Amino acid sequence: AIKFPDFTLWKESQSASGVCIRFTPENNAAAQDICRGTKWSDRAWPTLFETAYRLVFNPGQEVFRQITYKNKVYGVISVAPSTEMELNRAWGSMSVLLELSVITILAVCLLVYISINRALRPAQTIVSSLKKLQTGDLSLRLPDFELTEWQAISSAINELAASQQQLIAERKQLTSKLITLQDEERRFLARELHDELGQCLASISALAASITQTAEQDCHEIVEEAKNISRINARMMNTVQTILVRLRPADLDELGLELSLNSLITEWNTQANSKIHFQLLINGNCQQLYEPLPITLFRIIQECLTNISKHSSAKTATIDLEISDKLIKLTINDDGNIDTLPFATNSGFGLLGIRERVCPLGGEFTISKNESGGLSIKVIIPLNYARDLQHDG
Repeated sequence: AIKFPDFTLWKESQSASGVCIRFTPENNAAAQDICRGTKWSDRAWPTLFETAYRLVFNPGQEVFRQITYKNKVYGVISVAPSTEMELNRAWGSMSVLLELSVITILAVCLLVYISINRALRPAQTIVSSLKKLQTGDLSLRLPDFELTEWQAISSAINELAASQQQLIAERKQLTSKLITLQDEERRFLARELHDELGQCLASISALAASITQTAEQDCHEIVEEAKNISRINARMMNTVQTILVRLRPADLDELGLELSLNSLITEWNTQANSKIHFQLLINGNCQQLYEPLPITLFRIIQECLTNISKHSSAKTATIDLEISDKLIKLTINDDGNIDTLPFATNSGFGLLGIRERVCPLGGEFTISKNESGGLSIKVIIPLNYARDLQHDG
């Protein structure tokens, strides 16, 4: 006879590990039980997870069932799953879900990043282009973008740059024409002063000399007045001569730029009385220059010499003029002492006048501090641009 209950079949089963079966006979005999895989030596789940799982699912709950046969109760059998087994399986499933969730979130974040980066990539191009436009490079144009919004911004910036470029070109051309008209007016005034007023002053000088000579013989009382007229007339002639030089140097038309600059340097060295020594270096052919380049270079050098003489503590100043087939390079250095750069915007009209003469010719005008601590002024004018501007005018 087979002993009841028979756990042989259960012992041979391998599919229900982690479950305890207990049989309690009705006659209060010793209970029989069998458990498979109820002990877990490795706790892989965290304490917080175990606490939450026990609170929500109440694992390890035991189930009871009476064993009856032909209306006779033989006992009670109970089945209790292993709490550790449930926790381990639940944590395993949760770990898989967490891993999948992390991978999914990372993948979604990566896709979102790639999408946003691709969508916002034109912003970097726009910002870099705006920085270049800020430096004065108005020839830059933004490309066409895929998104309508970026394309609208690109078109607006391109139109703005084109309009600004056109306005600056028109301003340069207008400034060049104004300077040319100003130089022509100065030339006309210089000619009129030289021809008309100069002849009148020469006549007055001759008459004063004649009156002086006659008065010395016949009327000594007016000799001093006649000499005063001669002195006043000489002062007027010197004043007119100075005005003529400022309006339009006669040497510039008659002798050319090189000799005019040499004469200017000699005059400044004489006026400086050894306080400042000016040196002129010319490399290139000044005869190839056309209007308004000679008068422009002469005025720039003249203004720089005036500034050095008035505002610097320099002992020496060097004017270096290089003329090639494509460029004109003018460098003026002094050994004074410059405290701060850049100068204030209201420092005077001299530097502004130089800039207004250089920019319409497509040139560059820079001011910096040289190695000796003095001021360094550099002017670069492209001959092709100036030639085209002259032809357009």
